[in-house]
Amino acid sequence: MHFLDIVPTFVGLAFLATTILTIWLFFRATNYSKQSLGIIISWAILHSLFALIGLYLDISAIPPRILLSLLPIFIFIGRLFNTQNGKVFVDSLSLEKLTLLHIVRVPVEIVLYWLFLYGTIPELMTFEGRNFDILAGITAPIVYYFVFIKKSMSKKMLLGWNIVCLLLLINIVVNAILSSPVPFQKFAFEQPNIAILYFPFNLLPSVVVPLVLFSHLVAIRRLLK
Repeated sequence: MHFLDIVPTFVGLAFLATTILTIWLFFRATNYSKQSLGIIISWAILHSLFALIGLYLDISAIPPRILLSLLPIFIFIGRLFNTQNGKVFVDSLSLEKLTLLHIVRVPVEIVLYWLFLYGTIPELMTFEGRNFDILAGITAPIVYYFVFIKKSMSKKMLLGWNIVCLLLLINIVVNAILSSPVPFQKFAFEQPNIAILYFPFNLLPSVVVPLVLFSHLVAIRRLLK
């Protein structure tokens, strides 16, 4: 049975809406930078086309093609943190809006749970398994309120929250990679993580996760300064 016959349309639409929300919230954090929005949308379209033509389905390739989307992202983020223009951009972002961006982790976790129920990712990638990332999404508006509205929570606590939530993100990313049908798979052989090989769920590792990761790194850099 084909993947699209297994997963209902509403699951894909819910994830697309979550991806659009993530991009919109990051766009707001950039003070509505059209250049940033153009880069993100172009990147999302490119990887959507890759998934639609089945580029990621060759799971025997080394390195796995789905992971190749991460390498340019890491290089790009590295340049932003290590060049003068990049640092200017990083320091111009809104900490308030970057904090709110993490609310998208709640609908992401709901979609992941649906994907588990339909047999396209393992249970360990959900909040019933090893994935506690939903806590970041639930606490994001609370932290936002007490730090930026009520001003009763210190910036040190905001720093600590970002570090903890970054570790939660790293945890699920590692488990997701090691649960994928790749040559170095370690977990979930009975129900591997195949959803990320297909559109629109390939946008999780190529768009949503990088924006969430970048938001944490920016916040940590700014708060340490």
